[in-house]
Amino acid sequence: MVGQSRVPEGWSAGYAGGVSEHGTGAESVPLFETGEDFALGLDAQDPLRGYRDRFLIPAGRDGRPVAYFAGNSLGLQPRAAREYAERVLTDWAKLGVEGHFEGAMPWYPYHEMFRESGARLVGARPGEVVIMNSLTVNLHLMLVSFYRPTKTRYKIMMEEPAFPSDTYAIKTQLRYHGHDPDEALVVARPQGGQHTLVIEDIEELLVREGEAASVVVLSGVNFVTGQLLDMGRIARAAKKRGCVVGFDLAHAAGNIPLQLHDWDVDFAVWCNYKYLNSGPGAAGGCFVHERHGERVDLPRFAGWWGNDPSTRFRMHLESEFVPRRGADGWQVSNPPILAMAPVKASYDIFDEVGMEALRSKSARLTAYLEFLLKGLGSSTFEIITPADPAQRGCQLSLMFGQEAKTVLRELRDRGVVCDFREPNIIRVAPVPLYNTFHDVWRMAKALGEVLRGA
Repeated sequence: MVGQSRVPEGWSAGYAGGVSEHGTGAESVPLFETGEDFALGLDAQDPLRGYRDRFLIPAGRDGRPVAYFAGNSLGLQPRAAREYAERVLTDWAKLGVEGHFEGAMPWYPYHEMFRESGARLVGARPGEVVIMNSLTVNLHLMLVSFYRPTKTRYKIMMEEPAFPSDTYAIKTQLRYHGHDPDEALVVARPQGGQHTLVIEDIEELLVREGEAASVVVLSGVNFVTGQLLDMGRIARAAKKRGCVVGFDLAHAAGNIPLQLHDWDVDFAVWCNYKYLNSGPGAAGGCFVHERHGERVDLPRFAGWWGNDPSTRFRMHLESEFVPRRGADGWQVSNPPILAMAPVKASYDIFDEVGMEALRSKSARLTAYLEFLLKGLGSSTFEIITPADPAQRGCQLSLMFGQEAKTVLRELRDRGVVCDFREPNIIRVAPVPLYNTFHDVWRMAKALGEVLRGA
């Protein structure tokens, strides 16, 4: 059986291992096939196939590596993470406090190793990115600086469904400033029974509410639907209304190429434990546009590691906080070196392969998954992630009936690990660093068996 699937610009027949193309000009329709040999052929021609060996893949009950599609929840461990963490432990054992300035990777400047690699990851300039805290803590720190409500401009705009922690943070910020979230929270919602947002609806909401909104905080990629928002377009629309613009990139960083500086985003926050494979509860990331990073007068919650390094160790001799310029000036504590070692191991890989190459493979993997899932011909589930590759990352969200948890469990019994979100959504994320086309084939085969009761 052979079926057709339209894919993003830039695909080539040579990459796809036997995929033929039809059509003229810039438009072409590659063909996928449903057989296992076809999937193995795609893997054989995958230029990124070697990166899978840089990760530890859990084994299933049969001893085989599982087909792991939960990287949008917790990424797999880079093999180098243990080495990097042990290096810190070794230096701590041998050097004690001297490890701050001696050893293979001294701890005092440890966080500065991410200045350039972190910037490249999210399309920023060196100095605009810092690794610190966790996503929600960083969101609070950003709102301290950028949510400065006035009598006429006091609302915050976000989307629905938003990740609960974002909602909690934003509502508590509103209450802290004396505003009722029922009145001061502006929410962009899918319309007309749809599952995803329409960019024109967001722009229209900004026209209606923008002049009363102090800050716009949206997710770059929605955690439930996997929808990728046009962040540059949203930033432009919000700026026209005078709003500060921030993004939660928990499901975007490490998933899609970003251009935060060029999009004129004011701030962004993300976690490093999903697509960025840095371990459970990993230190998060934070972007602050350089025009704000140069403002030492900008209100913020201060801590000693955010101050000017030339006075950082003068302690009681310096009673006034003088922030370091750039995103580093928002740090409130010294970096947790053991927690940052796996971040270093992962960022090294991303820096080596580059987001454009990862995005290219990701689009192929996801389109192949979509093709195979639609080929099951089942009315049991609906793909609620946009079909347009420009509006999604590597996640496809499948909405089932109430049997979704049973399906998830039976997939796990067959060596396929996915992710569940209440009440009835299974999220499937083919991650280009370690997932294969054969993994995708295994997932579709297993789901077919589950739905047939085989």
